[in-house]
Amino acid sequence: STLFPSWAGNFRNMKFRGVLGLILANSAFAKDNGMAITPPMGWRSWNLFGADVSQELIESIMEGMVDRSRTVDGKPTSLCDLGYCDVGLDDNWQACGAYGDNGEFTFHTDDGTPIVNEELFPDMKAMTDKAHDLGLTAGWYGNNCICAESNTDEEKFYAGDVKALVDFGFDGVKLDGCGSQLNLELYDELINATGKAITMENCHWGRAPPFEPTLDWCPWNFFRTSGDVRSNYGSVMSNLATTYKYADSLLSRPGCWAYPDMLEIGCDHGAGNDVDVGLNEQESRSHFGSWAIISSPLTISMDINNSTIMDEVWDLIANPEAIAVNQAWFGHPGGPYITSDKNVTLDYDDVVVPTNQYLYKPLAWDGSKVAVLIMNSENEERTFDLKFEDIPGFKGEQGVKARCVWGRKDMGYFDNALEGVQVEAHDARFFVLEV
Repeated sequence: STLFPSWAGNFRNMKFRGVLGLILANSAFAKDNGMAITPPMGWRSWNLFGADVSQELIESIMEGMVDRSRTVDGKPTSLCDLGYCDVGLDDNWQACGAYGDNGEFTFHTDDGTPIVNEELFPDMKAMTDKAHDLGLTAGWYGNNCICAESNTDEEKFYAGDVKALVDFGFDGVKLDGCGSQLNLELYDELINATGKAITMENCHWGRAPPFEPTLDWCPWNFFRTSGDVRSNYGSVMSNLATTYKYADSLLSRPGCWAYPDMLEIGCDHGAGNDVDVGLNEQESRSHFGSWAIISSPLTISMDINNSTIMDEVWDLIANPEAIAVNQAWFGHPGGPYITSDKNVTLDYDDVVVPTNQYLYKPLAWDGSKVAVLIMNSENEERTFDLKFEDIPGFKGEQGVKARCVWGRKDMGYFDNALEGVQVEAHDARFFVLEV
């Protein structure tokens, strides 16, 4: 797409084997199913709608994902045009009850078949067919938390889920950590045996085994590093920090991305109830910019058919330069390189975080281009200097071209540093530097 800068590379169209060669050069392996070569992008229901889901809602979201009533650079543009092309159904599709000879299962039959609430979802296959007709993909959800099962760890239940996944026509699946079906290698084996490439999310919250890959093992495409994110700044910053250990180790890489959960932008008063107080404009920039620069999957969850909300968030979530930073791969997923030794305690969860952080992500193999995000977690505006010599691997010191990602404008050429960078409270400044 011409919306994206040329340096981002046309990764969406690369075959997995080509990217796998880059990973092999770093002695790291990822799930070899051709999926999630770049961080996945899409929409999922939980953060705003929680258990209040239906086929009607999901199909209306699908229609919204391809709507071109908004523009980028004057061109009618849909969310899918920007890369958000997956629509994921989360929990509460199941018909909770007592099943089996002794009523011991809450949403599976004795033979392992999952039971769909057909009042809410009368025709799952028609729903995924609609996604495909619109040029979208459709994601499902398993090992559910609502009416979670503690006794479905036999292979027949995994097999029943995988059969339904394929029969219903889904293209991806989020596997939660609430029930007893925690064997993701078995899921992977059974999915591979179907011959269909399906994107798999490991949603074990960074603590329910297996929850993290190794350098030579990753039977999923992206993995949650944290508990659920909520719509408040403290939660966002807490979840962000859980990804850092996966950056320099290259455990977050093409086909196997570290994921601090969905985006809470536009999700005020969502499934988290009292803690979903919402994010202001500055906090939303910090949220989107930090998820972008660490190569996190970008999963929105707001009501995309609410014009008021979309008017508020469009310029942020539709920023093609921020998305391009997220989708680029030049050997490192992005992470912090300077962290303040002073801390601040944030509201709601009493989260303690550094007062400021500098994050970076390489944008060229030869060190000639890099993205930098400066985050200010204090409760008042601060001024920072961005010294080029501090940025890992960056080759520029003199005559460095700086571009503001949020403003999408060139700032000029600088020697040694960008000085006097003003960052509002809970805000982040986003730059691309190039020599």
